[in-house]
Amino acid sequence: MSARLRLGLTIAAATATLTSLVAPSASARTASARTASPSVPSVSARAASAVSGRAVSEPPGTVVLDGGRLRRTRARLEKGDHRLAGVLRKLTARADNWLDQGPWTVVDKPRPAPGGDVHDYLSQAPYWWPSRPATADNPWGCPYVQRDGQRNPEVDTGTDRQDVEKVFDSTYDLALAWYYTGEKRYAVKAAQVLRTWFLDPATRMNPNLDHGQFIPCKYDGRAIGVIDFSQSYTSVLDAIALLDTGAPGWSRRDRAAMLAWNTGYRDWLTDSAFGKEEGAARNNHGTFYDMQLAALAYATGDKGLARRTVLAAGALRVDPQIAADGGQPQELARTRSWHYSTFDLVAYTRLAEIGRKVGVDLWAYRGPDGQSLFKAVDYLLPAATGAEPWGRPELEFHRFAASDVVRAAADAGDRAARAAVPRLEAPPGGDLWELRPAAEQLDSIAG
Repeated sequence: MSARLRLGLTIAAATATLTSLVAPSASARTASARTASPSVPSVSARAASAVSGRAVSEPPGTVVLDGGRLRRTRARLEKGDHRLAGVLRKLTARADNWLDQGPWTVVDKPRPAPGGDVHDYLSQAPYWWPSRPATADNPWGCPYVQRDGQRNPEVDTGTDRQDVEKVFDSTYDLALAWYYTGEKRYAVKAAQVLRTWFLDPATRMNPNLDHGQFIPCKYDGRAIGVIDFSQSYTSVLDAIALLDTGAPGWSRRDRAAMLAWNTGYRDWLTDSAFGKEEGAARNNHGTFYDMQLAALAYATGDKGLARRTVLAAGALRVDPQIAADGGQPQELARTRSWHYSTFDLVAYTRLAEIGRKVGVDLWAYRGPDGQSLFKAVDYLLPAATGAEPWGRPELEFHRFAASDVVRAAADAGDRAARAAVPRLEAPPGGDLWELRPAAEQLDSIAG
């Protein structure tokens, strides 16, 4: 289960329990309002105070998120928008939960990557299982065999996968919370997490994924391990852009060092054998590769590469991966067809947002058979709204998994998606779209 989904479920459960225990009656609320101490401001009041105390600045140079939209949203909070303040409370609840966790480091795993050093990232292939009982002569139970969609619990112990998900999710939530509230503790924590994982010499990760999704007794690493980063690392790039607007605890030296790390990682993606192989994939791996590469190119100043990557995605990705009716045949063939259909569209919609910044409208692209991102989203609408059951194989259906991609299509002008928005199911922890309007993977492959 992803770190963010685990956190959302925890917050949702805690909120429900707290509400049932302490929710006052209407008369009690009225009395409380008359006697409440003015020294404890609401979230909206704190946000307005903090934001108004900051100098007017340029929009953040975010990669996927729309910086201008974020600045306008912050201005609405400053003016006391009560509805947005309610959404902000959900965001700060997430951020508050990260404050006493971490920081995490790649050097904490019990043993280094096979053939690598402790600073190399290591993860294990999730759907590969031992075929024999472990023995002294065969401690792994080799050979390993694949069970598509069934996650081996071994992958969550002894590798860096769960920790790096916490790095991605925490920095995003914390940076957004700081941007909207101005509260120093959020920025300081986000900076600590980033420095520990990426920058400090004793704890930093090397900028490569040479040992992603290894299979015991078979491969020391595989190209598809790139997706460990590509599915969420753009959130880190946006978090950095938010901190770069003047966050306390995030220095010019940090900013320069992070730029150097991202440049090194971008070059590994374009030049390494694993990077090239992943870029050649013709399913969601290829889509996410393009999204990550375009984001890194934009963040490191190579806007030409970012533009070329988005431009090529029409013929390279949309044409072969989306059918005329909007279905995604390669994802529909999976045992988690709903998950992977929404998952691939997370990459497409985020790539389209990067495209806006470099003058490419991927939403407007039409393939030779009429394929488009709008059609791919519309294909999901009956199940996303609960109007019809999902008629394809799915080991664990979550209707809310499609909510963000539908919101993205609605914002891009899809009338059917816009009409569907009121009937979407909110994910655990609440709908944060108005504060971070970019699609996320809302369900979990882990269950």
